[in-house]
Amino acid sequence: MASEPPAFVRLAAHPLRWSLLTALAGGDLRVRELVERVGEPQNLVSYHLRLLRGGGLVTAARSSFDGRDSYYHLDLDRCAGALAETGATLHPTLRPAPRPEVPPPGPVAVLFLCTGNSARSPIAEALLRRRAAGGVTVTSAGSHPKAALHPGAVRALEEFGIDVRGQRPRHLDTVAGQRFDHVITVCDKVREVCPEFPHHPRRRHWSIPEPGSFSETAAELDTRVRHLLPELVPGKEVRP
Repeated sequence: MASEPPAFVRLAAHPLRWSLLTALAGGDLRVRELVERVGEPQNLVSYHLRLLRGGGLVTAARSSFDGRDSYYHLDLDRCAGALAETGATLHPTLRPAPRPEVPPPGPVAVLFLCTGNSARSPIAEALLRRRAAGGVTVTSAGSHPKAALHPGAVRALEEFGIDVRGQRPRHLDTVAGQRFDHVITVCDKVREVCPEFPHHPRRRHWSIPEPGSFSETAAELDTRVRHLLPELVPGKEVRP
């Protein structure tokens, strides 16, 4: 008797669900944005999102800009583990092998944005700078910057061995004319006011709520940074 395919295969093999996973791999999106991406009715998209949430591949959280709206997020760690298990189920030699590191054609510039530039965006900036080890230029800014970094953000980064005590929040206007390859908004409010940048950088959104636990926020951002890094530096291995 044929065995049941692994749960990941059953979930991801459906064409619409695969399209939703592919769209969410680039960043967090709202239902109406997913409807536009996949070209299917909202009730059908919502049905398949419920299945993906039930399978643990996708999560949802209320927007901090508009509480009537929700952002959907793809759990890339869960997907990576499910893919590895799926390959091993078929044959033990089919576990993914690390790809060789390939240096990028030139320096990649990344900008992280949040409202106050006192917690989420400077945490993301510091974590990417640490993991890229010089392979990426990275900065952060805010639409309404605070006077200083939040002490909780400073302490959370100290847990990663990063000292940002000398850093100060900067205004979005101070970087508006610079060239960036990637612009990443890490709070829902700043996404709504994010300006256009010259040279058409790739835009993506990470829907990160205001920190309750700064350590948990830093851990969430570090997970996202780990999965971003191979896109910035092809072949870079995603390591915990």
